[in-house]
Amino acid sequence: MAAGSTVVVIEHNLDVIARTDWVVDLGPGAGRHGGRVLFQGPPAELARQAGSKTGRHLARMSGNH
Repeated sequence: MAAGSTVVVIEHNLDVIARTDWVVDLGPGAGRHGGRVLFQGPPAELARQAGSKTGRHLARMSGNH
């Protein structure tokens, strides 16, 4: 049952990311090299984004590389 709640998690575990409803991918690097929104959307769509490191790892994990 959907309660309309929102949970925000900062996560690097691909298994967790793959099971979310929505991903906000920040980057392109860490610290002063990051902080820009690179992607917003479902993880399956992120896996199709060649310009995203997270997307490439998700695609590899799901066998869609």
